[in-house]
Amino acid sequence: MGELPARKMKVDVIDGNGNRYTVAFAGNVTRDKAIRLLEIVELLGGIPSNVTETSKDQEVSKFDKIRLIVERHFPIVWFSSREVQAVCEQELKKTIRLSTVSTYLFRLAERGVLVKSGSSSNMRYRIMTQVAQTTLNLTKDNNK
Repeated sequence: MGELPARKMKVDVIDGNGNRYTVAFAGNVTRDKAIRLLEIVELLGGIPSNVTETSKDQEVSKFDKIRLIVERHFPIVWFSSREVQAVCEQELKKTIRLSTVSTYLFRLAERGVLVKSGSSSNMRYRIMTQVAQTTLNLTKDNNK
């Protein structure tokens, strides 16, 4: 069964000065439109243009770097731990173990940031969108 196109996308951003922005898009959300929306978020200060750029006062954790990479590179598509590992190594310019990436992706799924699908040896992840949340709730309701 094919995936349903997303109809809404909403992003909440808090910039470095504590200002809060809510950016919303309604309609047929394509990959191109989602990337444009995330570029607006980046301009507002929500996602650093390079996750290796940090302030001198605060170091970004490896967990947060992986979360930011997922948000920037995989905003609306399914992805694997290996794909995230490859992007992390390219951006961070150092080796990161697949088990570390897998653990962090699992934790993001536990926190409701990601949805996961597949067997443990072929796990795929996707950012939890409103459409994914609705589908997950419908699936849970049907299994009761």
